[in-house]
Amino acid sequence: MAFLCQRDSYAREFTTAVVSCRPAELQREGRDGEKEVLSGFQVVLEDTLLFPEGGGQPDDRGTINGISVLRVTRRGAQADHFTQTSLAPGSQVQVQVDWERRFDHMQQHSGQHLITAVADHLFGMKTTSWELGRLRSVIELDSPSVTAEQVAAIEQSVNEKIRDRLPVSVRELSLDDPEVEQVRGRGLPDDHAGPIRVVTIEGVDSNVCCGTHVRNLSDLQVIKILGTAKGKKNKTNLVFLAGNRVLKWMERSHGTEKALTALLKCGAEDHVDAVKKLQNSTKLLQKNNLNLLRDLAVHIAHSLQSSLDCGRVVTLHRKEGDSEFMNIIANEIGSKETLLFLTVGDEKAAGLFLLAGPAEAVETLGPRVAEVLEGKGAGKKGRFQGKATKMSRRAEAQALLQDYVSTQSAEE
Repeated sequence: MAFLCQRDSYAREFTTAVVSCRPAELQREGRDGEKEVLSGFQVVLEDTLLFPEGGGQPDDRGTINGISVLRVTRRGAQADHFTQTSLAPGSQVQVQVDWERRFDHMQQHSGQHLITAVADHLFGMKTTSWELGRLRSVIELDSPSVTAEQVAAIEQSVNEKIRDRLPVSVRELSLDDPEVEQVRGRGLPDDHAGPIRVVTIEGVDSNVCCGTHVRNLSDLQVIKILGTAKGKKNKTNLVFLAGNRVLKWMERSHGTEKALTALLKCGAEDHVDAVKKLQNSTKLLQKNNLNLLRDLAVHIAHSLQSSLDCGRVVTLHRKEGDSEFMNIIANEIGSKETLLFLTVGDEKAAGLFLLAGPAEAVETLGPRVAEVLEGKGAGKKGRFQGKATKMSRRAEAQALLQDYVSTQSAEE
């Protein structure tokens, strides 16, 4: 038997009875991206309005007697509803579905069926898998490439069918019905039980499917194919939006366009040219700054040379600079007797460091300096450089170098 959510995808609430309720845990991703484990209960109902994940479609959200359902999964012919509050077996409960999420999934899933059928009909491109994502959906086509002209033809055809208001129907067939062999599908789950659901777009496609769908293609409103991307071996991923997602995408795009118009001081039709001009100006400035930085490095190196003394530690820190800046100074000085400790970056944040001098000393001290600065690096032939996460500990690193030099001097 199909669940109520499958028999009537437009139903938003109904009353049923609790069959069982057992303790369970749910692992999910928390707000900070870390995995978290929730304690709760798996509730089984006589029937359910909440779709359990399957067929490429995520599960529904909703409530049972006002209690939030955090996950719905299928187990054979049953659906498990995870809640953090127990429900008494045998009790009557009111189930409500998160309609905005449900209708969005209906639009995307029916949209996938339509695109799949049209891509196959027009170009013989078979769908091998699909994913209903949180912001956009992806259909994997069994084709090494899809041209822009083919994408445009698919998009035009699917939207024509939406405007034709073609009905979408759902039937149930027994496993031994000969018609099953004539229906498109990618196989049934190993634990499938009961009849087979067949979703038909009139005159376009019939497909074995367990998901929730619209009754008429007009409910899809519109489909927008955003483009394609290289998929797995000899596959192409087609990215699309259907229905309300297209409106939300247009709203975001319009907001971005308005912001760019204000920043660039020009109309939307001139945005690309304005950004290109800014990029060219930025490249020229970066080139000029790099030349000035190199000249400055040479000047600083010559200034430091006059203060070099065998057995000393010479240090220099600049907020602006890069690895090349530090290496130019080290190359210009070229001393193999003095420890040269150079750093660049914000003194209260992260940065870069370079240690140059006697090979044996640098080999010993380089990793220790990286440890003090809570960074990492590598080196050879009298030079060690790397990244530091705590430039604020630069004085500690300098003291470490000075202690080493003083100890070496005392031993000599």
